[in-house]
Amino acid sequence: MEPGSRPTLLERLSALLTRAPEDREQLLDLLHTSFERNLLDADALSIIEGALGVSDMQVRDIMVPRAQMDVVTIDDSMEKIAEFVIEATHSRFPAVGENRDDVLGILLAKDLLRYFSGMEFDLRDALRPAVFIPESKRLNVLLREFRASRNHMAIVVDEYGGVSGLVTIEDVLEQIVGDIEDEYDFDEAADNIVLDNAGRYRVKATTEIGDFNAAFNTDYPNEEFDTFGGLVIHRLGRLPKRGETLQIDNLRIQVLRADSRRVHTLLVDPQSAIVLDAKV
Repeated sequence: MEPGSRPTLLERLSALLTRAPEDREQLLDLLHTSFERNLLDADALSIIEGALGVSDMQVRDIMVPRAQMDVVTIDDSMEKIAEFVIEATHSRFPAVGENRDDVLGILLAKDLLRYFSGMEFDLRDALRPAVFIPESKRLNVLLREFRASRNHMAIVVDEYGGVSGLVTIEDVLEQIVGDIEDEYDFDEAADNIVLDNAGRYRVKATTEIGDFNAAFNTDYPNEEFDTFGGLVIHRLGRLPKRGETLQIDNLRIQVLRADSRRVHTLLVDPQSAIVLDAKV
């Protein structure tokens, strides 16, 4: 190593591994010791722990349940489908026939541009093949398959062949590196409360209760929780799931983004509440 250069993460770990750990617990102890000695930063430790945890998890642990899947129905009008796609803000949608067990393929939202630009377009022909996987598939295996096939979404089926949910490559990666923001998420530098075109508000779960109270003219205490996401979890008594809705006083709240570890973004419809100084 050249004088003055910093050792790489691999070099720092190699220096610690004078005795190979005999099991995962010893490996985790070693990693935490490395963190305490400033040989690993918090982000690196979290990623390594996430990668180790993925090998123990199955698709059923992180999938979006069947009832919460956002799907398009093949026989709906293109205008209705487009309106739904805009509202849901996903990039991929399972397209179904008679019911959610009848998955015909995957619609990419960008393919709708052909229809609205006046080009020849047939919805059935535009669908991409759907990939079906069992609930028991391990996440590390699924991630390898996603990378090899370049698929980003898979339909999860139960032992009887019925659809039980869906999973995306982003869902898997978020178990390793934490939340991955996409083009529909907030800019990190933007305000925590953002007005959309329908008169509702996208609110980051990390918004402090004091800021939320100031914006929505509410008076929620912060003794038991510090953030708006904490308030939602407290009221539900559990971690909410993506797509779930609840009513808190005159606020109708929908969970836009959540994973198996935390909630990220919520949609707030204030109804009769008065919102003050929320930035667009």
